[in-house]
Parts: sequence; C-alpha cells; structure tokens
Amino acid sequence: MTMVIIVGLGNPGPKYQHNRHNIGFMVVDAIHRRHGRFGPWRKRFQGEISEGELDGVRAVLLKPQTYVNESGRSVGELLRFYKAEPTDVVVFYDELDLAPGKLRIKLGGGAAGHNGIKSIIAHIGPHFTRVRVGIGHPGDRDLVLGHVLGDFAKADAAWLDPLLDAIAEHAPLLVTDKPETFQNRVHTALKPPAAPAGEKGKADTRADIAEKD
Repeated sequence: MTMVIIVGLGNPGPKYQHNRHNIGFMVVDAIHRRHGRFGPWRKRFQGEISEGELDGVRAVLLKPQTYVNESGRSVGELLRFYKAEPTDVVVFYDELDLAPGKLRIKLGGGAAGHNGIKSIIAHIGPHFTRVRVGIGHPGDRDLVLGHVLGDFAKADAAWLDPLLDAIAEHAPLLVTDKPETFQNRVHTALKPPAAPAGEKGKADTRADIAEKD
C-alpha cells in the first residue's frame, strides 16, 4: 500500500459531538492525537482532513461534514483528487449489532442498512475496508434511534477510552496489509463488557434509522 485514507463517519457540529453515531469521528481524532506526523485539520473535500503518515506510508484522515447519509460525496471527491483506489480507503463507523468495545474489519461487502456505507458504495464502489465499531443495542427496536443519536453515557468511558487508545496505537497495521492482526491487537488490549441482553438477532433494526442520520 502506497497510501491510506482513513475515514471516520459522524455528523458535524457540537450537537452531535458525543453521539454514539459519531464514534467514527472519535476514532480518527484519536489517531490524529496519537501519531505526531499529522498536520492540522483543514476544511477540504466537503470534510475536514489531516495529512501525514503511518509507518512510513502517506496517510490522510477524513471526517466528512456532509452528515452521515451523504458521506460518499466527501470520500469520492477526496479519492479523485489523490487519484487513489477504493482499496486504499478504510472506514470506521458505528455498529448496533456488536457489543460495546468489539470491532470487526473486512474488505468489501454490502451496506447492511448503514446509510453512510451505502453512500460511500454509491460513490466509489464496494471495494474498501470497513471497520465496524460496536456501540451495543438498546434491546428494543423502538429505542434504536434514540440510542444511536444519543450521547455516550459517562460509564461508557470505561470501555470507550481504552478502545480509542488501542485503535490509535495499532493503526499503523492498517497500512501494512495486516487487518486481522489489527483487529486482534485491539481486542487483546482491552476487556469489553458482555453483550447486553437482547443484542443478538437485531440485525434488521439498522434499517429503522435509515434516512434519519
């Protein structure tokens, strides 16, 4: 890999800053803080970007400012400017159907009802790396929207802060074609809490917040 574009999904503005839906923004902010080879944030490509390097590889951090369900506009514009490939893109975003503190990484696939991923697929195709970061499920489909667009509770810091630290620490593995190692290193760096009751079997509820991001 000669370049990596690390995208965090979220909604812009202080109103959404601490929302569970903004965990992607939190991830790229943590990477920016951890690695000193990144420049200041700048407004470009309908988003905020910071350029630098990870493990000697050129890297660009991106926080689209289009709101989650139009994230692809920002990602596509940046990709065209740098003449990069979709396989150079790594996207971090929230996942209801993973327990808090868990993450899963894979290349390609569908959107699974996530509007931000759906938008990115529409603009650059499906062949980019996705990192789903668990925020847990509230246990009731009627509570999904409030959960996703609600702020993390103070108690969540017990798993959220170590998770962000671990992701930032091991981010260089994302540019050395070792995604499984990245996932394993993050998981072994913390002990995530058990999945809340009712979390499993809720895969269809992501559609409930479609078009409401």
